[in-house]
Amino acid sequence: MKFNLTHSIEILERTPLVLEIMLKDLSDEWITNNEGHETWSPYDVIGHLIHGDKTDWMERLELILSESQNKTFKPFDRFAQFENSKGKTLEQLLEEFKSLRQKNIELLKLKDLTDVDFLKTGIHPAFGEVNLAQLISTWVAHDLNHIAQISRVMAKQYQTEVGPWIEYLRILN
Repeated sequence: MKFNLTHSIEILERTPLVLEIMLKDLSDEWITNNEGHETWSPYDVIGHLIHGDKTDWMERLELILSESQNKTFKPFDRFAQFENSKGKTLEQLLEEFKSLRQKNIELLKLKDLTDVDFLKTGIHPAFGEVNLAQLISTWVAHDLNHIAQISRVMAKQYQTEVGPWIEYLRILN
């Protein structure tokens, strides 16, 4: 599929609802367990998504569209959620994510972006020059990646309990 802003927004605006339906009111074991040392639980992933919506996607979009001579993105702290989420319930995180994402989608729509805008570039600290279409496409794929990650982490909680059916469950292998 070629990049299309309308198609991108279809996913971006649904992600908070998908995660709320997947996770709200589940037992702590589902939301706080992970896959082992240095892996993330569903709770951790929601915190990560919040941090991205606060400090990454729209900030980089604004920089790309700006008249600034320096278009270098600030590095993104992929682990900030461990400090930022302390003391918050999953329900609080889900609500915060939903609110932030709604605001970001509204701002994105207000930009009235053109095909020329999608070709404008910024400088990623690791990848170098990237364009706006790539940034927004990555935002979409990032959401889908973390939805899949949450599904995988949750499925692995029953990895031994499925017995011989594990052979047919790619998510567990």
